[in-house]
Amino acid sequence: MQNDFQLTVGAMRGRLRTCYPDQEVVTLEQVGSARASYTEVADRVESLGRVLARLGVQPGDRVATFAWNSQRHFELYLAIPSFGAVLHTINIRLFPDQIAYIVNHARDGVIFVDASLVEPLARLAPQFEGVRHYVVMGDGDLDALPGALSYEELLAEAGDGDYAWPSIDERAAAALCYTSGTTGNPKGVLYSHRSVSLHSTAICMADAVGLSSQDRVLAIVPMFHVNAWGLPFGAALTGAALHMPGPFLQAEPLARFIEEERPTLLAGVPTVLGALLAHVDANGGDLSSLRSGICGGSAVPRSLMEGYERHGVHVWHAWGMTETSPILTLARPPAGVEEGEEYWQYRSTQGRLVPWAELRLSEGTNEIEARGPWVAARYFEDPSGDDKFTDDGWLRTGDIGEIDERGYVRITDRAKDLIKSGGEWISSVEVETLLVDHPAVIEAAVIAMPDDRWGERPLACVALAEGTDASPHQLREHLSSGLASWQLPDAFAFIPEVPKTSVGKFDKKALRRALADGDLAVVRDEVAR
Repeated sequence: MQNDFQLTVGAMRGRLRTCYPDQEVVTLEQVGSARASYTEVADRVESLGRVLARLGVQPGDRVATFAWNSQRHFELYLAIPSFGAVLHTINIRLFPDQIAYIVNHARDGVIFVDASLVEPLARLAPQFEGVRHYVVMGDGDLDALPGALSYEELLAEAGDGDYAWPSIDERAAAALCYTSGTTGNPKGVLYSHRSVSLHSTAICMADAVGLSSQDRVLAIVPMFHVNAWGLPFGAALTGAALHMPGPFLQAEPLARFIEEERPTLLAGVPTVLGALLAHVDANGGDLSSLRSGICGGSAVPRSLMEGYERHGVHVWHAWGMTETSPILTLARPPAGVEEGEEYWQYRSTQGRLVPWAELRLSEGTNEIEARGPWVAARYFEDPSGDDKFTDDGWLRTGDIGEIDERGYVRITDRAKDLIKSGGEWISSVEVETLLVDHPAVIEAAVIAMPDDRWGERPLACVALAEGTDASPHQLREHLSSGLASWQLPDAFAFIPEVPKTSVGKFDKKALRRALADGDLAVVRDEVAR
């Protein structure tokens, strides 16, 4: 028998001062950057313990954040779970009615809000049913929210010195995130201290993200989106420095931040990393400090990964979802496969499982099902989503796919996005992947279009790069190199950009609605006809 102790966020918090006192958190601001050592962060977290007690927070209470990526948000990541409360990160990009729903459903009693976000939150405050306190982080209008308090003033009044943190069971709730609610209301996913600890440990492994104390991590992925993929907790575990971009997620400030602060790793969704790459290619920029990055949230185009390779940066495709904390797989090629087409075939999969996660394919449909110590067993106080979970403890992901003999996962489509044409299934993902490899295409989403003869046919909604042109015939010719003739789209809609959900994923629901309403200008390949 081994001596044992509880796996908790509090144990991570303790490492800041004892193991990595000189490491830093750097936050990009309007002018320059703010920086603090991990010792300074740890001291402020101790004061936050007293602040939470003063605000009347009780064990198990949900304490919300409405904030960008910053040092203060990182402090709350460590303080709220250590206190025994539940960190509820509100997705600031959700629709107003969805934000009101999740605040009330979670029964948030306290909301910490960035100064720059006070105004949109204030418009929603009259709809909140149980919020007792608002705490404004930064120089904001305290009068805009009822009884608002200043974060920095609360910390100053709390005083210095160690806080008497409670002992917490590792299976107690630590954090709460809500899905983006593409169908129905958003659903809450509750993470325990144990699940957060194990997920963070797994992503730090070399075959996963590979965090270490030698790294400086630029976390572009929002902290309100599935715990920023576990990176803040992973940084606390390993002593990696954190670089926080705040609200400055455009390509130019990100490129400047990289040049000035020299991160070694970045993480973000394809749309943001694609814009950064395009900016650097067009205007110059120094990415030489970066050794790698992770990209997820939607399929990562091969062209994006190849573009970063030109700058010496390996951007690895990661896959998961809110219900899985989120990372399940990461697409590093197997040993010995270092170049050529086989290398890129592996890079273009969803990857292999990180340790302790499991996958299987359901019989008949090949839907991917997942389980593991950080995979949800049910939604938070919402039985309407119980059909997502099997009786024997697996999560139905909604992704259709395949798993090869080496354990690499390839998603062929979302179950709801498959196109059934003449009795045969067409994968929208396969068509999209080939489309974005065309030099003129920057974004593409494929949806089903009703057809009198075949039932459904694929409609390719395409956004072209500025100053380029491509006809339906040219795009079909490009696609014919990798698709059978019956899989080729018959029609195209050229759009300024593909609509996005609140977390940056392609919103095909919006495209289907636009098609049904007659708002898409559909054009066909006249040569093929």
